[in-house]
Amino acid sequence: MYISKILIENFRSFEKIEVDFHEGINVLIGHNNSGKSNLLTAMALIFDSTVNRQLEVDDFYNGINIDELKNSAPKIKITVIMSQSKNEDLMGDELVTVSNWLTALEEPYTAQVQYEYFLPLGEEENYKKRVSGLSEAKEIWRIIKNEYIRYYTYKIWAGNPDNQVVVDSENLRKFDYQFLNAIRDVERDMFSGRNTLLKRVIDFFIDYEIKSDRRLDEEQQAKKIKERKDEFAEKARQIVDKLQERLKAGNREILSYAKDIGASFDKSEPNFEGELTESEIYSILHLIIKQETGMTLPIDKNGLGYNNLIFMSLLLAKMQVDADGKYLGSNAKVFPMLVIEEPEAHLHPTMQDKFIKFLNKNIKEKKVKQIFVTTHSTFITAASQLDALICLYRDGINVCVAYPGKAFESNKGGEKVINETSKKYVQRFLDATKSNMLFAEKIIMVEGIAEQLLIPIMAEYEGISLADNHVAVLQVGGRYFEHFLWLFDLKNSSAINRKVACITDIDPIRKKKGVKGATFTKCYPYEYGIEGEIYEYQYNTALIEKYPTQEDSNIQIFSQNKKDGKTLEYQLALDNPSSTLLLTESISNANEIEELMNMFNQKSVDDMLERLHDSMENNRIKTAIQKSKWEDYEKKKAIIASRYLNSVGKGENALELASLLKDNLLLKGTDDYKEFIIPDYILNAIKWVCK
Repeated sequence: MYISKILIENFRSFEKIEVDFHEGINVLIGHNNSGKSNLLTAMALIFDSTVNRQLEVDDFYNGINIDELKNSAPKIKITVIMSQSKNEDLMGDELVTVSNWLTALEEPYTAQVQYEYFLPLGEEENYKKRVSGLSEAKEIWRIIKNEYIRYYTYKIWAGNPDNQVVVDSENLRKFDYQFLNAIRDVERDMFSGRNTLLKRVIDFFIDYEIKSDRRLDEEQQAKKIKERKDEFAEKARQIVDKLQERLKAGNREILSYAKDIGASFDKSEPNFEGELTESEIYSILHLIIKQETGMTLPIDKNGLGYNNLIFMSLLLAKMQVDADGKYLGSNAKVFPMLVIEEPEAHLHPTMQDKFIKFLNKNIKEKKVKQIFVTTHSTFITAASQLDALICLYRDGINVCVAYPGKAFESNKGGEKVINETSKKYVQRFLDATKSNMLFAEKIIMVEGIAEQLLIPIMAEYEGISLADNHVAVLQVGGRYFEHFLWLFDLKNSSAINRKVACITDIDPIRKKKGVKGATFTKCYPYEYGIEGEIYEYQYNTALIEKYPTQEDSNIQIFSQNKKDGKTLEYQLALDNPSSTLLLTESISNANEIEELMNMFNQKSVDDMLERLHDSMENNRIKTAIQKSKWEDYEKKKAIIASRYLNSVGKGENALELASLLKDNLLLKGTDDYKEFIIPDYILNAIKWVCK
């Protein structure tokens, strides 16, 4: 059995939401105030016996319109649906526990339990009369708080809530809801033998080599454990006797004061007696960290992150104790569930990956049935399976839910088809940087490191802050946009509704006609089509064709124009043919390019071609420029752009150029500031995604 769904109505940030879960680990992600913690609290109202189920006015969704408020008193409903697990033993305790909650008897069975917080029927008419003449919702909420909230009550219904069958509290206690909130003091909660958690764990695991020895039956195990207990009791009695013997003389002196003060009467007097039990010995035990050198470290001197991991391991051990039917009999838990809020609060990034592996191991070993984790960590997200991720986000005032693992599904001919290739690609390459796309409010996807470094600076040249607009610029590498766009393509209801701008190079290519095995190679824009009898030409437009520009689409593709576009570096020089800002320290042929920039407004095309040093690539440029039908102004820009493109190293140059552009921006308004033109396709992408 596993919790397969939760439906929430009118609770805190949720007007109405339905969230699907799956077996194993469920990782809830989303930015602040997206509802992650509220979802866990909603679940706790059913399964956590320690929470206060009597709510306050502030626990209601406050967006209920006034007509609804006047028509009936607001109520909160939280419904949890449980489904049959794969390979579940239908003769086991799980089905027995929820037998009265069943809503579908056929396999796979489903069971349901619903928490409802409501105004009793007897007060409903009084309420409606009281609020009938009010014109503002806030007045109604004030009246509910001051006059009616004290009448509100809750019920937890089993099965179909229409039947009004109250859940059996004994069966509800079979669910072990262990919650670790983001702000926790594990040292206070755990690390002394006086603590109930540690005490129960020790009590269960003492003599564990006997309890877990499958060669012994229960009677033999009990006999061996009794022998140890008797041995301990005898040695403990000897210790107590020895202690009393050492106290004998002092005891007479101590008790003489009692006699003098009159505490001894009627032939009775105080004395000392006692016994030493195993459980009392636990209180002297303290967790330590034993180092490889043999040195020991008190647990309270250990790092907080490691202590949190140790705490979780002991908590899982306790859950194993609580679920052991032999140990606890009918009091044993049937469904242990671990709920962890923001584990990254105390864990280093490398430990976060280890943390997810730790949870998966415990699921696999069936030490816990289901795990729910909320996180803002891109490291935890990257370490998780796509199918484990549940993304909560806001669309206006509404909280929405998306399922990255299901976003790769499509319907063909009435059948569900999964794009396994794209799903596996994203799973493999969704690292800590790329997984930020699941948290960001708006996204710009780019091909390479140069765009990723330069676009935020280019936005600043237009007075736009990508950070203030919550835009993430993410490099997805080469031409692999389509794999990641499945996550945001709203043709699938499981996709995430986010504005995504894809910036891609038009990259013209050509291959020789009639040559067996010929492949496409890159060419310059001015080469495109000039030798149609020899070459076949293409542009990189597949993505543009798949996602054509539509005003209401959340995905838009931006690229250079077909006539003179090629790559980012080419376009930067094409739009800034005289700007020496482009000449970074790492660029090769800097002197030649600077001379070409100086010649741009003064010399002819032939003069500029003459300046190119002799090389195979430069000869190719010369030949193509001379054959081109372009205007001289366009040709001169193309010469500079071609030489610049062939002289830059992608990463290092982009880093240096970003620094130069940032320094130049600081000079804006002074005589030292140099004008810099942002390519139109990049500017359009920035403006669209920030709109």
